[in-house]
Amino acid sequence: MTVISSTAGAADALVRDPLPVLGRDVRVPLVTGGEVTYAALDYAASTPALQRVWDDVAAYAPYYGSVHRGAGYLSQLSTDLFEQSRAVVADFLGCREEDQVVFTRSTTDSLNLLAAVLPAGTQVFVFESEHHAALLPWRRAAGATLTCLSAPRTPEQAVAALDVALHGAPKGPKLVCVTGASNVTGELWPVAGLAAAAHRHGARIVLDAAQLAPHHPVDIAALGVDWVAFSGHKLYAPFGSGVLAGRADWLREAEPYLAGGGATRTVARGAGGGLDVQWHTTVARHEAGSPNVIGAYAIASACKALREAGFDTLVAREQALLGRLREGLADLPEVRVLSLFGPDAPQVGVLSFTVAGWNSSHFAAALSAEYGIGVRDGLFCAHPLLRTLLGAAPDDPGECGAPDAAPGEASLNAIRVSFGAGTPQEHVERFLTAVRTLIRDGAAWTYRTENGRCVPAPH
Repeated sequence: MTVISSTAGAADALVRDPLPVLGRDVRVPLVTGGEVTYAALDYAASTPALQRVWDDVAAYAPYYGSVHRGAGYLSQLSTDLFEQSRAVVADFLGCREEDQVVFTRSTTDSLNLLAAVLPAGTQVFVFESEHHAALLPWRRAAGATLTCLSAPRTPEQAVAALDVALHGAPKGPKLVCVTGASNVTGELWPVAGLAAAAHRHGARIVLDAAQLAPHHPVDIAALGVDWVAFSGHKLYAPFGSGVLAGRADWLREAEPYLAGGGATRTVARGAGGGLDVQWHTTVARHEAGSPNVIGAYAIASACKALREAGFDTLVAREQALLGRLREGLADLPEVRVLSLFGPDAPQVGVLSFTVAGWNSSHFAAALSAEYGIGVRDGLFCAHPLLRTLLGAAPDDPGECGAPDAAPGEASLNAIRVSFGAGTPQEHVERFLTAVRTLIRDGAAWTYRTENGRCVPAPH
């Protein structure tokens, strides 16, 4: 029984209209009085769930059952839905016939899974510009060594720097981890070029597509990458699900990421009171425990919705919003937009900036409290990159998401605005109006630091 639905929609209408998302009509209070419709401009952290995804999940919910273990109708239905979801994700990613799709909890979980299956002695190469999810897991990989490369200033420099680093590396297994689009600057990275450089030197490459997959098609085969990792909650699905897709051999040969039911073929008592275990060689090897069926189905539903809407249409609309945003900020000399590759570099709907004379946390708090606009402030779980972009020393204090100075004082942090398929143009216009007003007139309220956050002070 096919359970994954296909919602008919008029793709031509999407040229102007955003995709329907949950929360689009939520009203929030303002400290200055009254309330407004919330403007969610923090898509790079978590996208709102598509209405289509939520409806699909709600339709399945009464049929919820255990997966792979039950003889009952609902268990069989849930198993079919779970495996159909895997096939949908494989198609969405352009997986090769021999590739595996493993469902995880998030991009972070996916990369930690890959780190756990690295062959002994693997040399891992990353740029300092990566998100912490792509920087940190390799430090825990047994026997692995980590080389952190300086942030490049052009895409060509990125490929050349990797080429040099791999050329000088000793023999042995090697892995490159790179983002598809920066979670700080939104800039697109030369993934195909980096993959070609990796393969020239016998290295493998994993693509962190957390910020790329919601905005652009991702094709494993066309890009030439070995693995792709992404999160459902950045792809218009609810929290708690992710994907690691790609080559099967390292996954098949390593000890399971988690030990437990579902990962085993047989378990028997062995000699001397121990246990003899045969692990699965399929994706089940790394999906121990009862899987997140709803999470997998939600990801598949989001993949289908984006494909049906048409990435050409979605990209064109997003680029129009991005052009308007950049144009509006360019008129404000106090605003400094952060970039590695320069103002003409292709990017997705993610942009970070600072405002002269403002603590970024104070500015973000005022956008929220006085205008009902949600953005992100801090170091965005990319501390080395922010330090490079802001010209700070490696030991300068700074904490992701928390201010280090009083309102109005300089601090090692920035403001990030991000949007996507569900963003109305009105939200971008309201954001630009609020930025101009705050720079011209200052905040209408007073703020204080409380529990590491800049918040409105009581009046």
